[in-house]
Amino acid sequence: MRFGLLDRYILKIAAAATVILLVGLTSVIWVTQALREVDLITGKGQTVMIFFTVTLLSLPALIAGIAPVALFMATLYTLNKLNSDSELIVMNATGVAPKRLTRPFVVLTLVTAALVGWMSLSVMPAGFRSLRDLITLIRADFVANVVKEGQFVALDSGVTFHYRERSGQALLGIFMQDRRDPNQPAVYIAERGQTAEADGNSFLMLEKGTIQRESRDRNSSSIISFERYALNLSALSGDSDGAGGGDGDKVIYKPRERTTWALLTQDPNEPYYKIQEGRFRAELHNRLSAPLYPIAFMLVAFAFLGEARTTRQGRAVAIQLAILLVGAIRIGAYAAWTASVRSGFAVVLLYLLPLVTIAISASMIAFGARARVVMDRLTEPLAAPFLALSARFRRS
Repeated sequence: MRFGLLDRYILKIAAAATVILLVGLTSVIWVTQALREVDLITGKGQTVMIFFTVTLLSLPALIAGIAPVALFMATLYTLNKLNSDSELIVMNATGVAPKRLTRPFVVLTLVTAALVGWMSLSVMPAGFRSLRDLITLIRADFVANVVKEGQFVALDSGVTFHYRERSGQALLGIFMQDRRDPNQPAVYIAERGQTAEADGNSFLMLEKGTIQRESRDRNSSSIISFERYALNLSALSGDSDGAGGGDGDKVIYKPRERTTWALLTQDPNEPYYKIQEGRFRAELHNRLSAPLYPIAFMLVAFAFLGEARTTRQGRAVAIQLAILLVGAIRIGAYAAWTASVRSGFAVVLLYLLPLVTIAISASMIAFGARARVVMDRLTEPLAAPFLALSARFRRS
């Protein structure tokens, strides 16, 4: 595919808009999430560098989710700009077919899809895993150096920690309650304890104590006495899905923290996998289907705005319909991802939604004005309320 001056001109506009939108939207959302982590500095005594490291590890997930939307908005902007400047009309008058103009957008879309695929399949799980390990180190430092004598503090959601006094590096009179699983709460009591590191993991070494466990499903309880017990702080992840449960001495990584290859070659006999098989399935197929959505979103934008429109109202209707359709697809994809945890059939929808959208949008582009007229007639009732609302705001 040979790129001419026209292709480079359109690609330059669309690529610049995509980058600006991606950086802008990602920055805004990142700042809102970063503000939620200020407690690392104010409450957990961590440095600014640790604060930024924790918040930056969430960027791959933000980029993977925002990039398709940024591409869609950039495509709308570019096509609307070309139409407003009468450039689309001139191109059509000189014999340039609308489907010919898809070439620069296809190139940009393939780059975006590759970025989303790389983030979803490789960078994002590595980031979540690094975040898990970093939080473990933060928690160990928090226990050893920040928590004050006699205070009850939350190590994480559902985990409360307390010690009576400090003797050198040792903590005396330790009490810890783990209520992450409301059906199986546990209480750890020890005469003394101390944080230690081994094999890259942080442990709280407890001495002379008991573990009290309650099983509310079976209406029973048990007490285990120990002389020494190594509590892996990595296991205290505050999960609501059961990861990190059990004896607290083994790290169990959640599906989102495992590599894509690990999900593809998952051992079906792993106890945690048996409990959370649906989450493993949903996570794997959500990653594999992610690169399809930039393609679908770009084609939707081009199908509605790829041809010259001479009236402002016609462009407004097309933009509104494109936004409504993309919003419906995004909501449908989230619903399918949630449903796929419980049903294997819902996994099909993760692929079916973007593939059907791609097929319909590509047909609209290929058949040109005839397909657009049919689509406008079918979707006009949906856009009518929004047009009436817009007209009311303009009059007011």
